[in-house]
Amino acid sequence: MGTRELGLPQAAPASGLPSRVTIWEVGPRDGLQNEKSIVPVDLKLEFLDRLGEAGLSVLEATSFVSPKWIPQLADAEELLGKLSRRPGVRYPVLVPNERGLQRALAAGCPDIAIFASATETFAERNLNSSLDKQFEMFTPVVTGARDAGVNVRGYLSMCFGDPWEGPVRYDQVVAVGKRLLELGCWQLSLGDTIGVATAGQVEGLLAAFADAGIGPERLAVHFHDTYGQALTNTLTALRFGVSTVDSSAGGLGGCPYAESATGNLATEDLLWTLEGLGVETGVNLDELVATSAWFAEKLGRPSPSRVVNALAG
Repeated sequence: MGTRELGLPQAAPASGLPSRVTIWEVGPRDGLQNEKSIVPVDLKLEFLDRLGEAGLSVLEATSFVSPKWIPQLADAEELLGKLSRRPGVRYPVLVPNERGLQRALAAGCPDIAIFASATETFAERNLNSSLDKQFEMFTPVVTGARDAGVNVRGYLSMCFGDPWEGPVRYDQVVAVGKRLLELGCWQLSLGDTIGVATAGQVEGLLAAFADAGIGPERLAVHFHDTYGQALTNTLTALRFGVSTVDSSAGGLGGCPYAESATGNLATEDLLWTLEGLGVETGVNLDELVATSAWFAEKLGRPSPSRVVNALAG
């Protein structure tokens, strides 16, 4: 029997899970920002179109970061100018500062995200700031965006471990995350930037947020799979009530500022798990696998997603 003949997972619903999960697809932005070569804009556009065709309702399209720092995303204006937006699909963009916000507003973006650090060292290395001073940069961005009717999501990196500082205290993460929400972010995505989190840590951090009055409806999770724990950690978060999960088609991505960070949780691997648990996503796994297999071929290397390799191989 060939691998594909095994079909899709047999749904066996489990208790204690959300009935539906929103997949926040980060492949076009987070997945491509770490590529060694520049991906042509027309290929990115086809990638986005295929992801939308597969049923993904949130596609993080690009970032308005300086081309000097991430040249792979220097085509942000061109990409958004040529993008055919599908009805019912959101195309958020990452905005690092006020200059990035002005570019996003000029491009007509209704959804942006800011990227904060939960640790001092990563704030210094990634934002050229400090843990406290990063908010001086974020405040005018969030205020300006909200005044323009733009939704702002907050990313919080290094929530579980930092390559320079080691384990990160729950109260420190909660303090920074609470400030982002109070600033005006509608949702906070908790990032395991170097993939060191364990299920117990995930439960502990979410419980700490709950104790601070911040429930799972305000939170999302963003796990990297460095030690193969991304799916386990995601399931833990879902059982705690989180219903938005960041993932990357084909498992693309990493972090250009943290060398130990490997790829994001593969959207196909996440989908296999969710379909097996009877959790709705609105995404067609077959179409997504075909898209990631096609894109991996365009990039000239195999996809790191086990589900892509199993179903498309």
